[in-house]
Amino acid sequence: MTEPDATEQVELVRQRYAAAANGISAGRGTGLTSSPKDGDRFGAAHYEPDADLPGRAVAASLGCGNPVEVADLRPGETVLDLGSGGGLDVLLSARRVGPTGTAIGLDMTAEMLGLARGHATEAAATNVEFLAGRIEDIPLPDDSVDVVISNCVIALSVDKAAVFAEIARVLRPGGRIGITDILTDADRAQRAGKVECLAGALTQADYRSLLIAAGFADVEIHPAHTAGDQLLSAIVRAVKPVVRQRDPGFQVVPMATAHGPEVLAIYQAGLDDGDASFETSAPAWGVWNASHLAEHRFVAVDREGCVLGWVAASPVSSRCVYAGVVEHSVYVAPSARGRGVGLALLRALIDSTETAGVWTIQSGVFPENTASLALHERAGFRQIGVRERIGSHHGRWRDVVTIERRSPM
Repeated sequence: MTEPDATEQVELVRQRYAAAANGISAGRGTGLTSSPKDGDRFGAAHYEPDADLPGRAVAASLGCGNPVEVADLRPGETVLDLGSGGGLDVLLSARRVGPTGTAIGLDMTAEMLGLARGHATEAAATNVEFLAGRIEDIPLPDDSVDVVISNCVIALSVDKAAVFAEIARVLRPGGRIGITDILTDADRAQRAGKVECLAGALTQADYRSLLIAAGFADVEIHPAHTAGDQLLSAIVRAVKPVVRQRDPGFQVVPMATAHGPEVLAIYQAGLDDGDASFETSAPAWGVWNASHLAEHRFVAVDREGCVLGWVAASPVSSRCVYAGVVEHSVYVAPSARGRGVGLALLRALIDSTETAGVWTIQSGVFPENTASLALHERAGFRQIGVRERIGSHHGRWRDVVTIERRSPM
């Protein structure tokens, strides 16, 4: 059986949500939740009871969070809801932005648009508008909205890079996003189906990479609650800079075997500096590969594909009680230092470990390696203490600063 192409996937999604809208109109419910647990994961469970809202608008909610709370909307703002469905988040946004603001809903499903417009009339909301269109091609001018929200919809898109590019286009400089969406781990991403809201989801690292590639700054991604097998609902915030950020000239990608020679060369260059590790020579690739986890390893590569730095993790113990604790290493080529490579690598590591449920990332750093200590502090690590004279290195006894980052989950 062949998988549907992009056009077929879009049509399948449209059909599912048209059927959901028709089910709400007929009083049957959406028909899209299949497990008793779904009632706690999706829909009305994320909203406070509100007698002033149309009951069908609440019943039609299929999201995995409450983006209106995430976005911190203010009076007078123009807010755009991508994949607005039955219109619940648009109506709530309209209240927040007040009569001087505007709440716009965008949906590709005629049945959902009809449902949402009826809910707006029932709620006597006058500062709302509903548009027909796809989130990959938003029918609004450049720099026309202050805030973009979305609720478990971007995971459905067949071209997420286009979605983020369109969001960046329609946001005014300084505008922001407040999104709730579904994240997955790398294994699930490879085997996911194409249509469910719980499939086609990005990993946390990929989500961040696409937002940064679209020009967003201050990207924050925080897992919120379990949404299914190897799936998480997440809160996503980011800002469109007033002045577009300079292209860093590199991207962070998963490490592959082909990167091995450059990874080891960068490792050796770090060891040669004398303040990176007790080790003095890089091992063969097979030894290095066997001592590091297959997950949570990334490289930063430039436009020509040359490796600029790497990050990887190792288990600290085979005991199950330490399953969520890893020790990491991060190295940047001498020619690439000062370009933000190390911080980008650490953020990729953090995103990957957060999605996998790792609760502690730890390492040891020589106190003389002040650049590494400062880098880790920027990435959210803290210093636990100093182990004095822990080992001999190049003929002198060295202290080691123990650092760690604990997951907020």
